[in-house]
Amino acid sequence: MNPSIPGNKKEELFNSLSQANLAFQKKYPGDRTERQPVHTVYGGANLFKYNSAKVLGERAIESFSTYAPDFVSFGKIFNLDGVQQLAGTTPAELKEQYEQLSKEEKRKHPARLAYEVYHKVQRKLETEAIEDFRIDFEDGYGNRSNEEEDETAVTAAKEVARGMQENTLPPFIGIRIKPFTEEMKERGLRTLDLFVSTLVKETGGKLPENFVVMLPKVTIPEQPKTLAALFDVLEEELNITRGSLKMEMMVETTQSIMDIDGTNPLYRFIQASNGRCIAMHFGTYDYTASAGITARYQEMDHPVCDFAHHMTKVALAHTGIWLSDGATNTMPIGPHRGDMTEEQLAENKAVVHRAWKKGYDHIRHSLWNGYYQGWDLNPAQLPMRYAAVFAFFLESYEDAVERLKTFVEKAARATLIGDVFDDAATGQGLLNFFLKALNSGAITEEEVLRTGLTMEEIRGRSFKKILENRAK
Repeated sequence: MNPSIPGNKKEELFNSLSQANLAFQKKYPGDRTERQPVHTVYGGANLFKYNSAKVLGERAIESFSTYAPDFVSFGKIFNLDGVQQLAGTTPAELKEQYEQLSKEEKRKHPARLAYEVYHKVQRKLETEAIEDFRIDFEDGYGNRSNEEEDETAVTAAKEVARGMQENTLPPFIGIRIKPFTEEMKERGLRTLDLFVSTLVKETGGKLPENFVVMLPKVTIPEQPKTLAALFDVLEEELNITRGSLKMEMMVETTQSIMDIDGTNPLYRFIQASNGRCIAMHFGTYDYTASAGITARYQEMDHPVCDFAHHMTKVALAHTGIWLSDGATNTMPIGPHRGDMTEEQLAENKAVVHRAWKKGYDHIRHSLWNGYYQGWDLNPAQLPMRYAAVFAFFLESYEDAVERLKTFVEKAARATLIGDVFDDAATGQGLLNFFLKALNSGAITEEEVLRTGLTMEEIRGRSFKKILENRAK
């Protein structure tokens, strides 16, 4: 029996559908494959030096060593799984016992999570404590005279140039200028111009790898549109590669989440950036203030923040725009200095541990909501940052390995593992888990390969393609 729909009619309808499908795919290309930093450290531009990343890393190690001298005490601070069972032996004895176990015995030992997270955090702080740094000319710098900010912009640019020469910059770096509001637009542009012009002059036309300009307090599309147009002018005037200047934006007001027409404007902000925007960051304290929350309750896990997070996630999911959460403003810094009594030492320890646990819980809340990057305001916060990120992935690692391995072995069939039902969408979620865990440094390539996938399959980022290729 011949089909009822004529071929020419089908072709006409499918051509129209193809145009719509391709337009949709252009808007939603999927997640980017590049490494996303797990955090951004913000520091006043007047304090930035070519070796700031190294100095801040040393301060993070000092805090870590002082307040978490062994993996058992470290695990107890964050209440890591299994740590409650570690009693009766000293940390040194427990470390020796654990290290003599086989790989299989280690996976089942209650010390596993505390031991593994502790040593991963230690290695991270020693090798790459700062992943991303934003030289701040806004809140972290304040409103100063034009002459002072001009001088700071030039000096900071020269420090970045020296950092490039001496290879002391973190993997990601950028500046945060003042917002393009009516009151601040001139100052924001002047700082941008002075900084980039000086930097390019000092380096012979080069920018640092992964350099970005943060535009804060964006409320209307015309603000990123103007910044993108100014990037065009700067690149032409300074003879640097077109498109090399990238921007981030900050969600810091309720108008960024819902405009006067009752719609979410974030994708319009991205379109207005003309392909220049790579990330959207959330400003916890400006946003909660914008929502009328009093200072005492301005926290990362406040419901108004969750609402903004979900709205941002829905608006920008699959567009390739990285999302970053804000910061915890409770600093893990003891109140006492210099020669201290035992009582003062104990008080410092208690203050730092409370702040670490609070920040840890905030970061875990962000990770649970699908925000894999956040801000840090002080190097003493870095131990809690990496503890939260590494624990988040490691505590689910064994289960995820088994589920993904079983699912791939059974090809495209849905599976029931234990009391968990997995289908193709969950398969992609499991693959995303390993991509994020590998990106963060929580697991190694060797640990990813336990899933039975190849690194090529992992980096392909598509569970559907893995199944299709294995079915051939």
